[in-house]
Amino acid sequence: MNTPRAQGWLAWLFLTPALILLLAFSFWPVLYGSYLSMTDFSLVRPTHWVGLDNYLDLFGNQMFLTGLKNSLLFLLVVPCTQIAALALAVLVNQQLPGIRWFRAAYYAPVVTTVAVVGILWGFMFHEQGTLNYVLLQLHLIHAPVGWLSDDSIALFSVMFVSFWRGLGWYMVMYLAALQAVPAEMQEAALLDGANRWQRFWRITVPMLMPTIMVCSIMSVLAALKAYQEVDVLTQGGPMNSTFTALYYAYDQGLKHLKLPRGLAASFVVSLCCIAIALLCLRYLKPRHRQ
Repeated sequence: MNTPRAQGWLAWLFLTPALILLLAFSFWPVLYGSYLSMTDFSLVRPTHWVGLDNYLDLFGNQMFLTGLKNSLLFLLVVPCTQIAALALAVLVNQQLPGIRWFRAAYYAPVVTTVAVVGILWGFMFHEQGTLNYVLLQLHLIHAPVGWLSDDSIALFSVMFVSFWRGLGWYMVMYLAALQAVPAEMQEAALLDGANRWQRFWRITVPMLMPTIMVCSIMSVLAALKAYQEVDVLTQGGPMNSTFTALYYAYDQGLKHLKLPRGLAASFVVSLCCIAIALLCLRYLKPRHRQ
């Protein structure tokens, strides 16, 4: 019987396998993890409820506060990545010789594993590595710079790697959005006497706002959850200067087997992600959808 109710049950039937997987591998771990973060769970002794003690301990822990500060500093990557990706998308949207190779070259880091990226940039950032060699030959520096061994610049070096890896991904998303902008609007503005810059700001950017919003939220979440680059390049050093909040959660939960503290740290990061994502939704939402 082809009734609306039968169609609804059929839709739920097809959704059931995916919902079961989400329940088993997403919703249940989140709920159980939130419970464990309020206990003194241990593999060798009985578990007791401790309430918010683990969270209170976090905000009295200098290493976690350093990690949280570094995670917030990582947000500096977001505007840099979005502006550079949009500029690249505008460039590769032109009909130029060899432009497809140029697009592929910028997208290559996206499909490269973090381990390979870490090895590559480890050689580049080494004190006797490629980057220092080039800068010395150009007489831009007088002595090798410890890009990953100097605690004052190591975090920014890791941030640059994150920027480099994400650039191609957002470039492709902006490129797809640019190619969806109606040519008729550009032609009409051109007939009205608008120059290239005016057409970009008055037509292209407003049409790209939904994509800008999505890319900004994705970039914010990636910055706050920075872990892989830190683990491969510095393991939190030197002197804990590259510890991020999520790396602290990994360090406590898996390295030191303090699972409740690690879970509490990860939930604090999740709350930060939600709060900043809501701010992005509030201030980057297209005007016609407000």
